[in-house]
Amino acid sequence: MARFVFVVPPLTGHINPTLSIGAVLLQRGHQVGWITLDAALAPKLPKGGELLLIQYETDDLQKQESEKYLDIITKKIVYGIDSIKFLYEEVLIPLNRHSYEGIANWLDRFKPDLVITDHQMFAGAIAAVNKGYTYATSVTAPAAIKVMDELPKVHEWEMNQVIALQKEFGVDSDTAIACSEELTMVLTSKDFFGEMELPEHYRFVGPVIHQRTEQVPFDWAQLNQQQENKKILVSIGTTFDHEHKKSFFAKVIEAFENEHLTVVVVSDPSLFEQWPSNFIVQRSVPQLELLPHLDAVVCHGGHNTVCETLTHGLPMVVVPIAYDQSHVAGRVVRVGAGLRLNFNRFKAKHLKEAVAEILGNACFKNAAIEISASFSRVGGTEKAADLLVELAKEPVIDC
Repeated sequence: MARFVFVVPPLTGHINPTLSIGAVLLQRGHQVGWITLDAALAPKLPKGGELLLIQYETDDLQKQESEKYLDIITKKIVYGIDSIKFLYEEVLIPLNRHSYEGIANWLDRFKPDLVITDHQMFAGAIAAVNKGYTYATSVTAPAAIKVMDELPKVHEWEMNQVIALQKEFGVDSDTAIACSEELTMVLTSKDFFGEMELPEHYRFVGPVIHQRTEQVPFDWAQLNQQQENKKILVSIGTTFDHEHKKSFFAKVIEAFENEHLTVVVVSDPSLFEQWPSNFIVQRSVPQLELLPHLDAVVCHGGHNTVCETLTHGLPMVVVPIAYDQSHVAGRVVRVGAGLRLNFNRFKAKHLKEAVAEILGNACFKNAAIEISASFSRVGGTEKAADLLVELAKEPVIDC
């Protein structure tokens, strides 16, 4: 039996894949813990998983600040390159600086055979190096490790932020250590990632789809009421919750209210007093259960939603807002699985035309099916668990 510990940020899209991998490790008889600032993670852990909560004194000003990280991401209105600058300077660097001591303390107490850090929890890698633990990296947002042709300086700037932080905590290296040189698992396929070549220790394992245990109510009868209708899902994620949502969904209503479509919308139903009769509007939906019944998806380009959509071989219209979403949208278009719209500029007619095109042209669905097959070939959750177990068993050679 080996002891594994995941170091995760308080972000659902980064946590969920670790829950699936951790569940497999637990089923194989290993011990698994999660180091986190998020006490609400406890009930979501797979059976047998251990919550290793980073705790500070209640009067600690840093703790009060740490609780704002997710709120900051949710409420800040930023776009494009500005959103990347904001993400590092106002969220990731402060979050990692604040987490370092707690992570280091838990490593001393838990004594894992292998540390698995999220690629944006640099403090996990820094603590592992300082404490002498072998670590692997889980990359849930592959754009973070890719030097994009159109934005090479952005990636360099990101890495410089990480290097400065690791030097602050005593790792004197001019190379970022956020991605492990032993094993960095990239949660997509080479086909979807693109042309950039990566060193051998980067392993594509495909999306790790998290099977949620909680039951989400849904109006299946209404979904199937108009059998002849095409069915689409419209969702722009959880980390974007301000007045701009109302403008976005107003365009969605204008585009589809008189169409022969059944439109499932992930939104607060109270956003508007009345929604069209062909809309099903819920705060949350059972997305994985719903996708096999759909014909297409409209989304913001969040990596998890895009991967879940492509896994089910569905075409999409992507309307990126911030962070890595623009890159993900670009990949969707590049592989031929969908179309892209500009969040700030598109009009209802553009959305209507784009959805009609991806529904009417089989090339989009065929391309999505090809990417789905590439995901299956690289192994997914079981493959990720295999790689971690293999690394944990490797002997440590003292120099």
